[in-house]
Amino acid sequence: MKFVCGQCWRDGLVSEPDKALKYCTAKARHSWTKERRVLLVKSFEKKKWVVVRPLPFSRSYPQQYDMCVHVMKQKKCHYIGNCSFAHSLEERDVWTYMKNNNLRDMQQMYDMWLTLTNQNRRPDGTLLSPPPEEKQIAMPTDYAEPMSGFHCRLCGKHSNSERQPGCFPGHRFTLCPRLESGCPEGVSCDYAHSEEELVEWQERRDFLRRKLAKARDDMLIAPNDFDFGKYNFLLQD
Repeated sequence: MKFVCGQCWRDGLVSEPDKALKYCTAKARHSWTKERRVLLVKSFEKKKWVVVRPLPFSRSYPQQYDMCVHVMKQKKCHYIGNCSFAHSLEERDVWTYMKNNNLRDMQQMYDMWLTLTNQNRRPDGTLLSPPPEEKQIAMPTDYAEPMSGFHCRLCGKHSNSERQPGCFPGHRFTLCPRLESGCPEGVSCDYAHSEEELVEWQERRDFLRRKLAKARDDMLIAPNDFDFGKYNFLLQD
């Protein structure tokens, strides 16, 4: 398991703390505070990192933690608030571990993680205490990445387009023929409204095509599978 910056994780990035436990290692250098830490656990079944949410609030530990019925049916949990049922086997295992070791919150889990990984020790072996959380100052870099544009979870990139967020506001990879006269459709237009926007769409399409080709090479997608629903336009020239 490892703790990462929650602000970076929302943007699809995995950023761990620096050696001083003061900022994350991303270019934006977000403050490393307990409110922004997220616990990731490696799922050997899914072969990827999965999020473990904080332990559900309870005055006493339950007899056991059960899986969410929505997740078991491979559906999204629509419970408003913090669902008290585990959303992954890894999450259930961590919650059970916290229960068995009387760890009430993620801060205690984090302190144990620091000890087990020796991340709270200097090269000379002396202890390095995390900086006092109440003295953390919000830096301009804390907001650098979210303000840089829209982030797309599909391709993992930021958009510099002023139109609606996402990889492709429109599905036509050419300039709008009514651009000079004033396109009445505005943000709903399927055509690009500038050379910069067109180049960005083409780069994103090429990026996703490369990921698709890699998935075929890894036999994650059948060679004869060409139906990707609303994303079929990506395969067209």
